[in-house]
Amino acid sequence: MSVNREQFEKILREKGLKITTQRVLVLTALSACPDKHLTAEEIYELVKVDYPEIGLATVYRTIQLLLELHLIDRINLDDGYVRYEIGDLGEEETRHHHHHHLICLGCGSILSFQDDLLEELEGKIAETTGFSVTDHEVKLYGYCEECRRKID
Repeated sequence: MSVNREQFEKILREKGLKITTQRVLVLTALSACPDKHLTAEEIYELVKVDYPEIGLATVYRTIQLLLELHLIDRINLDDGYVRYEIGDLGEEETRHHHHHHLICLGCGSILSFQDDLLEELEGKIAETTGFSVTDHEVKLYGYCEECRRKID
């Protein structure tokens, strides 16, 4: 999802937040890397290019705030790092589950996929147990096409 500065400012205003350079730059950095899963330090390095006076602590505080507002997602890909990605910034009532991840055991690459085949299962769970699933995360482990060719 590519979102521009004006859209970020509108989203922050709607959330009742002050529009700051730091908030907009963190959102912009994540939006510019939709297929990457960035650590706080990687976000800091990207933001520092346009805003050299920013501190790492400010980036961490901004990330925490954006997480609490559900504007970004935190993901753990079992590699020892906490990573972040831009969330679904659509209207609250039309938001859907975020994408899922394919993790290659050979080279460590991470591919994202959008298909959400679990909605039917979530409906069945709600119907049979009364439990309302609000979100889920799927990580599938295996081998990417290139690593699979090396194994075969």
